Amino acid sequence: MPKVTIHHLEVRFQVDGDDGAVFTRLFNQHIRAWAKLNEDASARARRTETERRLGDGEG
Repeated sequence: MPKVTIHHLEVRFQVDGDDGAVFTRLFNQHIRAWAKLNEDASARARRTETERRLGDGEG
């Protein structure tokens, strides 16, 4: 997966209650989902590489 560098990020939202708490909750929810997708993709890539090595008789 290519690396991404964010140089500037601006987020605007309007909520009832504590803006910081809402942002933190939503950010954590979405970053966990992204991290799981990233980990799953990495695991698939590792399994694929292992299967390729086994198929070549190098395992």
